[in-house]
Formats: sequence, structure tokens, C-alpha cells
Amino acid sequence: MDTEASPFETSKMLGTFLASMPLLEEAWRLCSTANAMGPGAFVVEQVGGVGYVAFSGIQEMPVLGLDPSYGMLAPLDAADHGLFAPLTCRSDGEEPVIVHSGVLRLFRDFHSRPDFQSQIDSLLENTNSIVITGHSIGGSIAFLAALGLLSKLKSIFPPVSVLCIGFGSPFLGNESLSRAILRERWGGSFYNIVSTHDIMPRLSLDQLLVQTHQWHYLLKFWHMSMMSPNSMNLANLQLTEEDKAWLFSFVVADMERQVQAGEGSGGRSFWPLGNYLFFSDEGAICLDNAVSINKMMHLMLWTGSPNCIVEEHLKYGCYVERLTHQSLKRSFMEGDLSESSYEASLSLALNSSETYRQVLIAPMAKDCLKMTRRMGRTPNLNAADLAIRLSKITPYRVEIEWYKASCDESNEQRGYYDSFKQRGASRTGSHVNMNRYKLAAFWDKVICMMDGKELPHDLLRSSKWVNAAQSYMLLVEPLDIADYYRSGMRLKKGHYISKGRERRYKIFDQWWTEKVVTEKLSNRRTRYAGLTQDACFWARVEEAKEWLDNIRSRSDPRHLAFLWDRLDKFETYAVKLVEGKEVSADVVAKNSSFNLWLGEWRASKSQIYSLISIDCTSKGIEECTIDMGSSSPAGRQGAVPFGSGSLASMAMEEPPSRDLEDRHPHGHRTGGEAEISVNICCDLM
Repeated sequence: MDTEASPFETSKMLGTFLASMPLLEEAWRLCSTANAMGPGAFVVEQVGGVGYVAFSGIQEMPVLGLDPSYGMLAPLDAADHGLFAPLTCRSDGEEPVIVHSGVLRLFRDFHSRPDFQSQIDSLLENTNSIVITGHSIGGSIAFLAALGLLSKLKSIFPPVSVLCIGFGSPFLGNESLSRAILRERWGGSFYNIVSTHDIMPRLSLDQLLVQTHQWHYLLKFWHMSMMSPNSMNLANLQLTEEDKAWLFSFVVADMERQVQAGEGSGGRSFWPLGNYLFFSDEGAICLDNAVSINKMMHLMLWTGSPNCIVEEHLKYGCYVERLTHQSLKRSFMEGDLSESSYEASLSLALNSSETYRQVLIAPMAKDCLKMTRRMGRTPNLNAADLAIRLSKITPYRVEIEWYKASCDESNEQRGYYDSFKQRGASRTGSHVNMNRYKLAAFWDKVICMMDGKELPHDLLRSSKWVNAAQSYMLLVEPLDIADYYRSGMRLKKGHYISKGRERRYKIFDQWWTEKVVTEKLSNRRTRYAGLTQDACFWARVEEAKEWLDNIRSRSDPRHLAFLWDRLDKFETYAVKLVEGKEVSADVVAKNSSFNLWLGEWRASKSQIYSLISIDCTSKGIEECTIDMGSSSPAGRQGAVPFGSGSLASMAMEEPPSRDLEDRHPHGHRTGGEAEISVNICCDLM
């Protein structure tokens, strides 16, 4: 199956879909209506149960030479208040999503119009499917409108189907935009219809072009013909043969640069998005691989001439009529068909692209089409293979879960984290440690394959993989933290969270954050979680232990106040997790490092409160400060007065009489005394 799989299944599915429904016909009809209405027009219409929105291809362009930003790429998140929020979230090292600044500006003009918004809202109320379309620049505006609508509808149920069709639309954004659309699983919603020799969809519309008189004359002729298609007269064209040749050469050179740059060339290069349906007199072919799209547009353009560039942009109505009323034409005899379905599909595609007549171009076009069929396994097959491997490593995870349960039930009452950190040379501990390495190797391989684009773009939208990664992280990262501090890496590198945390965990955190949470916020846990929901909780405990040790050994008042505040905030955070039952049983085990720390910290606070209370009462002073070192004005900058700040709230409360173990069904109370060296200074305020 792998060797015979046709790369043109997308083409067949799309062709069948579009030809069997009046979508293309209706879309082009409304595009023509919007074009006839002139600059800045749009049309909204409901046909049956489908709503249509069409943007005119005649748009008010910036005055040449007076808008230096026109033609440049602008960040998509610069648009209105999170309108494209799902597309602007990106992973570490990923280029930001940027789009053509001129098109973005035109879209924002439409989006801010009350009449436009009211008609879109009406379609959403009365239809379950919306088709957004446009010719020329109008198609690029339609792409942004569709992206904004898809972003808005992401949280709406039942969802509204959105389809976007552009006719001869220029490039919109960079490769990051294309990847973001695929990641959101929206790739199948975007189709750009491209005529064989139309130069508009092959353009980036930069300043080098839009400031020329050749472009100005061509655009003027196109706009006049769009508004009055029946009165198109080439005599009105002000371009000379030399002008046509220059435009043709400019576009060919622009496409050559695009092809040579290739995938992953950088964040400021234009890149195709969605599916491209190429029309010719011989038929149609659809491609969805961006690299192949670029090369095919370049090769198909070479089959034309400067005289083709003028009228091709205006022939989409003829192509649409031919596609929807005729079957695919075959210009070869049945006996010429290859026995291989793959070779037959290649022949059909070459015929439809009109490249088979060119001796030099045909072989390159065939190689380009072959590129759509990836060498080796496809991303989906790679994902399927990983799923099998995931099932094979399940025993490693189960053994670690068994180890956790045995630690939590141990008479030592140290819990999962501390048992692994203080493990001896036991066979069980070594076996669990080896399983930890095996699981890390698997997940590092997943990340490596994603970095190499060997997996589907939308893998992180799969609940199966996001949940599996989250479960692995919550189970195993505490062991990584334990090993990090056990091996002395804290002294060599620094604390775990800032200096030692593996990249895979940071990526899994982002996956989980971006996942749509469907549970209601009011759903509270009735018992402790199986795994502590903060994967870095034990690293925070290790830092808190160090802060407490520093309070005992430091004398600088400012630093002591800083440490005190941090300890207080961590206690508040930890108590909130425990009360919300967001921790597992090992956190509140009698001899866990967290419970021991908590006892020492609260004993230290209790001692300080007692000293302050006794000293102030004996002197008859109503308000006191903890100066921690000096009674001078400079020293008082580090003082913490009762009646202000977080320390005040702690001092005014009765010191806790019990620790967190009292809240756990299997807990045991712990006592503990701690000493802290502090200079107490009482002043009249």
C-alpha cells in the first residue's frame, strides 16, 4: 500500500467535492457581483442553507511612494485584540506569524464596519455553513476573514463550517502562518484557485513591484475589466510589449527566489497556505504540499509567455464553468495508461497542468508532483508507528506507578519523591531509574521528530498525545527532580526549574496550556490526586528549604525580608494545592521533605511572633517592627512593620497549631522546633 499510495488523493477528493456541488459557481458569481460594485465592496448572500461572503478584488491601494509600510510583513497579533489568538501562540524558537501589512490593513477596515459585522452575525444565526470568497486581493482579504471567523468559532458548539475560496489571490503570509493553520486543523478550509499563467497568485506585492508604472497600468486595466467584464478591451491597456516582458521576467525571478529559498527558509518569506487548485484548458489538479505548490507555479508559468499575463487573471469564470460542467479531459488513448495507478495519476496530473507538451519542463514537473509523495513514511504513518511504540513502553510507566504506590504505603512514610531521592543501592530503585531513562528517550524522540517536521502539524491537538505527555510528566518529572538534587547538580548548575529542567517538559507544559479544557471550574476534587498537578512542585520545595536555611544564616535585613516574603508566598501556594486536593498523598506524608519543611517554617514563624509579642508587651508598645539588624534609618528600609504587607497578616493571625498532615486521611501530626537568629528592635512609630 505504501508503494502504490497515490499522492493525488487530495486532488480527487477536492475535485469530486467541488464538481458535485455549486460552491465554485456560486462563489465566482458573487465575486463577479462584488467586483462590479467597485472598490471596497463586499456581498453577503444566503443560498439555501449556505451563507456566502464575497470581497471585491478592486481595493483602494496605497498611493505609490507615500506608504513605506505597504508590501511589508506585519505581525498578525498586531490586529484587533486577540482576534487571531489561536494562530499567534507559538513554540520556543518558532518564527512569529506575519502577514502582508497592506492586506491586513484592508481586512481591518472591513472588520471595523458595523454593516459588515451585522451581516456576518446574521449569517451565523441563520446558517450552519459559511463560504468566504474573493477575487484577486479580495481573496487574500477573504483568507484573513476566514481565519478570524474560525478563531472566533473555536469555542462555539455546535460548530459552524467555514470554507474559504480565493480566485487568483496573492501570497498572504509566511511559513509560520501555514504551519499554524495546519496545527489548528484548518488546512482543509482554504483553497486558492490558480490559473495556469496568472501572475497575481505568484506575487508577494512588495515595493519593488507596486511602485512601477508597469504594475500601475496592469492593475488599472484589470480593475476596469472586473467592473465591466463584458466591455473588456485590450486597446485600453497602456502596457507595451516591453512592459509585459518586464513584468513576466519579474514574476519568474520572484518565483525562482521562492523555490530556491525552500521550506524553513526564515520567517520573512511568503509561503503558500491551504490547498491550491490549478486550472488549465486541459483540466485541473490540486496540491496541498507547499514546496510542490511553489515549484509547480514556477514551472507552469514557464509554459506561458508575456502575452498571457494580462488576460489570465480575468478568465476564472471560464475555468469554473468548464470544471463544473465537464468531466476531466484525457488527451491520451486508454492503451497508453500505465499498469501502475501511481504512474497513471502522474500522467493525468501532467496533462491537467499543461506541462506535458514542454520537453524540458515535463520531467521537472513530474519530479515536482512526485515530491507530494514523501520519501519514506508519511507524517501520519510516523504518528501511527509512534502510537505502537507508546503502547510498548507502557510497562515501564506501570512499573513506576507500582513503585510510587509502594513508596506511599511504606512504613517509613517518606512518600514517592523522598524515597527515590534517598534510595540506596536497591535493585528496585535501579530498575525504576532505568525505566525513567527509557521513557525519556521515547519522548525526546517524539520532540525530535516534531522538530524535523516528521509528524503531523496537528499532533499536539490530539487529546491522546497531549494527555499521554501530561501523564508522563506528572509521574516521572518528580523522579528527575529527585535525581537532580541527589546527584548534587544544584551546586554545579543551579536550581532545577531555571537551570536543569529538560526541554521536553517545557514543551509538554505548553501543550497542556493550549489544550481546550472542557471541565467546569466548579468541579472540585473529593480526594487527593493520583499525581501532584504541579510537576515542578518538589523543585519548589527544594528552593524553599534553601531559603529557610539562608534565613538562619544571613544577616542582611533586605535579603531576609525578601526570603521571608518568598517563603510566605510558597506556603500560601502549597496550602492552596493541598486544600484543593491537587497533590498526591506523598506530599503530605509524615516524613516527606515538604511536611518537614512546613513544620520547621511554621515553628520559626511562631518563635519570632512570640519574641515580638513578649518584647513589645513588656515595653508597652502598640506597634513594632522586625528590623533584622539595625535601628538606623537605612536599616529600617528592610524593616517589616505590623499593619502592612504580607507579614502583617501572618503576625496578626494565630500561628497554626497543626500541620498539613491533619488534612490527609492517612496523615500523622509532626512536631518540630526550629531556631532562627534574628535581632528584634522595637521602636515608637
